[in-house]
Amino acid sequence: MKALTEGRLRGRDGNAVLFDVGQGATIRVQILDRDIGRVTLRRAEGYRLDRGWSIAPDGAEPPYEGRPRDDVSGFANPVATLTEGAGMVTVSAAGLAAEVTLVPFGIAWRREGETAPFLRDRRTQAYFLSRQTGALLHAMERAADDRHYGLGDKAGPLDRTGRRFAIDAVDPCGFDAELSDPLYKMLPFFIVDGAQGAHGVFYDNLATGAVDLGCTLDNYHGLFRSYRADDGDLDCYILAGPTVPDVVRRFSWLTGGQAFPPRWSLGFAMTSMAIADAPDADARITGFVEDCRRHGIRCDSFHFGSGYTSIGPRRYVFNWNREKFPDPAATMQRLKDAGMQPVTNIKPCLLDDHPRLAEAVDGSLVVRDGATGHPAVAQFWDGLGFHVDFTNPAARDWWQDGLRTALLDYGVTSVWNDNNEFEIWDEDAICAGDGRPFAQSLGRPAQPILMTKLSFETQASHAPGRRPYVITRGGGAGIARYGQTWSGDNETAWKTLRFNLTQGLNMSLSGLYNIGHDVGGFHGPSPGPELFCRFVEFCALWPRMVMNSWKEDGTVNQPWMHLEVLPQVRAAIELRHRLLPYLYTQMWRATRDDVPVVRPLFFDFPADRAARAVQDAFMLGPDLLVAPVLEEGETQRELYLPGHPGGWYDWHDGKHFEGGRTVRLDAPLGRLPLFARAGALVPTETSEGLVLAAFGASSGHGSGTLYLDDGDTAQWREAGRCVAFELNQTADGATLSAITADGAPSSPLVLKVRLVGLAQLALPARSSQFDFSMQD
Repeated sequence: MKALTEGRLRGRDGNAVLFDVGQGATIRVQILDRDIGRVTLRRAEGYRLDRGWSIAPDGAEPPYEGRPRDDVSGFANPVATLTEGAGMVTVSAAGLAAEVTLVPFGIAWRREGETAPFLRDRRTQAYFLSRQTGALLHAMERAADDRHYGLGDKAGPLDRTGRRFAIDAVDPCGFDAELSDPLYKMLPFFIVDGAQGAHGVFYDNLATGAVDLGCTLDNYHGLFRSYRADDGDLDCYILAGPTVPDVVRRFSWLTGGQAFPPRWSLGFAMTSMAIADAPDADARITGFVEDCRRHGIRCDSFHFGSGYTSIGPRRYVFNWNREKFPDPAATMQRLKDAGMQPVTNIKPCLLDDHPRLAEAVDGSLVVRDGATGHPAVAQFWDGLGFHVDFTNPAARDWWQDGLRTALLDYGVTSVWNDNNEFEIWDEDAICAGDGRPFAQSLGRPAQPILMTKLSFETQASHAPGRRPYVITRGGGAGIARYGQTWSGDNETAWKTLRFNLTQGLNMSLSGLYNIGHDVGGFHGPSPGPELFCRFVEFCALWPRMVMNSWKEDGTVNQPWMHLEVLPQVRAAIELRHRLLPYLYTQMWRATRDDVPVVRPLFFDFPADRAARAVQDAFMLGPDLLVAPVLEEGETQRELYLPGHPGGWYDWHDGKHFEGGRTVRLDAPLGRLPLFARAGALVPTETSEGLVLAAFGASSGHGSGTLYLDDGDTAQWREAGRCVAFELNQTADGATLSAITADGAPSSPLVLKVRLVGLAQLALPARSSQFDFSMQD
């Protein structure tokens, strides 16, 4: 590659400012909003890929053909002021400024009122382009005490400083949650948090590459971090912060936000490859339903592994194995009658003997080899196959027809988009591009994004009144606006617990709010009773709780697999269901306000320096702190409780703890350490109905929110009901008030109140809106 070290001001282009930087390339500097800047590099021959599928400001949905790269709709686009000085050009607007040094060319970004830049390009060769390939590189200065977060589902500790990560995607079954790389998603977004506050950097490039967060040390350049792409375009969005929550919320807004799932999808779910692979699969599912009843386990959905599509040992999307499932519609209805929504696994690769392969090939519905004109061959699960091309309108129609006729018409509620990393390594592979073909290597994560979008829209059209629920394993920035994802095929190991936790937190900081982990571990040895129980506890309070496994010996992770810990496993699942009103409310807030459901402690307690170091606990919304046991043989654990006025209360027994200190807790099997902040008003659900847990506040004030709808309506924005609770304590006593933000309801909301840290509480008078009473 060649360094682009000299710039020349070319002039304005609308609200952007252009610079010539050599090799016929130009760099465009824009301020899109008060806290969003953008740097775009365009080669002499134009963009390598002139569109994208990740940018969707304020929910502006990109079309299937992609959003044009130069489209700035959806942003405020303030008029920029251009100031020229000695060797420097300053572009400023709406409180954000880009200071462009012409020689050596580099950009420093500064917030209004601050004297030092929060981000500065490396002053020794910051931009590189290859004249022989499509490769590029961007390097930035790094401070020694900078901390780095994000990059999606990457493995390892919470702070990613000192690591280099591949921007790539594979199918790493049984991955090491500390060390494996790459994993499933391609998401070149990271957060920098340091002395100058926090900022975010997102590269809207769908090609493979790498992000280096201090792994490389080079004496000629000082400390730096860098982004390298093997191809594509440098299109860099700068999110100015200045706090981590500011950056996270803004990135979610930038990429279209989080889809609001139906309430049932937040319950406990079950799947296993072994069940659907079995010759008597239908009978096994019937047996599972009966076992749930017999063991007192509430299961809200059953996810079919791909074995339902098998012919012999291989799998074929949209095929039903009628020997295993003689009557799929009856199976779906049987599950629904038991309170379990059916979800089916689908895969985008057609094996070379797929029953419908000829029609897909004849219709040019698969990614093709541009050199030969034949379908591009890829290695898949059971052999060679060909990937459906979701950039082709005809392929989308074909796929949508399959979703409807082979799945939804039989009563399937939702689909699980799996094995969609699109590992097509043919360098000549070409995507149809909705009439404007492009190299597959330029847009790999676009395919799972579009696959997930199509699943979402097909479900929405099939059941227009219901909220779609979609799952995807692969993809990039933007998949959250369609549904749920997870950390993938994790290994059954104690280490997995610790690093799935930090992996999940970084996914959440990357705009993926509806997430979780395979309960019990997907791959590897069968978990023993202790590990299995701790896995269930660990996974119980993430937005996604799906027990999923494939073991070589045929063992299936099921709640009753170790009867000696069944009461403890049942207790963890019941805790989840008890907290569903709170969890559902937090998912609603995630969708409405771009706020993550699960987040590290420093997200909510930024002034507490000790909270930055906590990697073994997390916040569930603003009110609950979850501290799972992560070590074998431990029945106690130490936990740092952040400084908070009034401290914290143990959820289980109401014991009070001061904040800002480390405590040692009893944590026997079946007791997930869980704390509520003082002043929290947490909605729960028991056999008695809705119960509001009210925790005393030394500050004299507490608050909480409850969101209610029918749990499934697509019109939730209009039909939902939000209740804001307020707790006020004075010398004369404590009072509770409640306000419905959405007008008078058709019937009063009935709630019992559970007091923790409060001797007594005056409740609102009964009215047409509320009916409060104390819990016995």
